[in-house]
Order: sequence, then C-alpha cells, then structure tokens
Amino acid sequence: MNNRDLKRRLYIIIFRSDTPNGKLFDVVLLWAIVLSVVLIVAESMKGLPPIMKTVFMVSEYVFTFFFTLEYICRLYCSPHPKHYALSFFGIVDLVSTLPLYIGWIFGPMRYLMIVRTFRLIRVFRVFKLFSFLEEGDMLMRSLLASSRKILVFFLFVVIMVISLGTVMYMVEGNVEGTPFTDIPTSIYWAVVTMTTVGYGDIAPVTPIGRLLSAIVMLMGYTILAVPTGIVSAQFIYDREKLRVPKRKCPECGNSVTAKAHYCSFCGKEL
Repeated sequence: MNNRDLKRRLYIIIFRSDTPNGKLFDVVLLWAIVLSVVLIVAESMKGLPPIMKTVFMVSEYVFTFFFTLEYICRLYCSPHPKHYALSFFGIVDLVSTLPLYIGWIFGPMRYLMIVRTFRLIRVFRVFKLFSFLEEGDMLMRSLLASSRKILVFFLFVVIMVISLGTVMYMVEGNVEGTPFTDIPTSIYWAVVTMTTVGYGDIAPVTPIGRLLSAIVMLMGYTILAVPTGIVSAQFIYDREKLRVPKRKCPECGNSVTAKAHYCSFCGKEL
C-alpha cells in the first residue's frame, strides 16, 4: 500500500494529462463518462425490450465499478488525499459513483448518476483549453461579487409576487368558478406570469384581472433583465480592472496603478 514507485506512476497517469499515458487515460475517462450518461438517459426511456434493459443495467454496473476504482486510485496516489477529496473534482467524482449504490435502497436515486456530466469539465484541462477556464473563472467571480445585489433583488421580487398574488386573489377570488381559490394559488399564478412562462392553467376572467395580468407580464420582461445587467456590469468592471497597468511601490511593495503619483498604501511619492 505504501509502494512509492506505484504511487508515482499512478499519479503521472491519472493526474498529469500532459504526458502521453496521462492524456490517453483522460480521453478514455471522458469517453466512459459520455457513454455512461448516454446509457442513463436511454435506460429511462419507456418501451425498451427487456434485453436492452438488462444490457443497460449491466453497463451501469461496469461503468460504476470503473469510476469507483478510479476514485480509489486517485485517493491512493494523490500527495494530499484530503485536499483532493474536498476539492470540486473530488466531490464530483465521489458523488458520481454513489447514486447506483444508493439506488439499491432508493431505486430512482440512481438516475442522479447524470451528475457525471460535470466531470466533462476535465476536457478543458485535457485539451489545453485554459482560456475557457479563465473566462469561466472570471464569470464565477463576477457572480460571487454580484451575489448580494442579486439577493436583494430576489427579495424584492418575492415581495412583488406575494403582493401581486394577494391583489389578484382580491380581484378574482369572489368570481364563481374562479381558479384563484386561495392566496398561495394566486402567488403561484404571479410567479408563472412574471417569469413569462405562462402555463395557462390559471387565467383571470374579469377585465380588472386581465389588466393586472398585462401589467405583471410587462413587469416580468423588465425584471428578468435586471440580474443579467448586474452580472454583466460586474463582469465588465472586473475585465477593465485587470487591464489597468500597475507597478510596485518601491517603499512598501504593494501594487498601485501606473499613473498614480503617490502610493495609496504608504503615501510615498512615486
């Protein structure tokens, strides 16, 4: 178990995609992920012959055994097993192997194996598409930086749908045969209408109710654009901040803008 040479060779194959064996392993792994996801989707289809159901089931067991063995090998050869286990890929690798085992107790849970699609993110590392990873990282940082603003906006939307649903119940609730039977149902209508989904299962019949529906629909178009604008503005801000030329202060060593005349940290003239 403590064979260092074996660990080193496994580490090169499993974690180093810049080597021939490592890249071959990652390509095989990616194809196995794709095939396992396709089988999961196909196995859920109705009307398949019993023989196909059996083939899909056996294939799921084979792929799950392969992914379980791969996860154990990653833990075995990793220099820091705990760090890998708690990393994003480590958690995804573990979660992608558990559903079938959980499915032995809770049948439908095995379809959560579809989470294996997240493992396809490794394609960026395998084929050196690091520019895409940098853009994705910047987008993620913009989302995190905008999270408070989006949370405040979401709270405002929740208040709006509750208020509009209550008003609609007051308008339509006394009409005979109305689908607006209670305030929760009316709030559901407000959510569906404001998001412009429009299932059509609940619709007002009075003129005032229809006028209110039209107002909610128009509000929905403007409200849906706000989170996009918040994230886009933050994304542009982050990109522009990265483009600002900087230099180090000779006194304290902190980075300041190249056009600054004084250091914003220690005050030394530049």
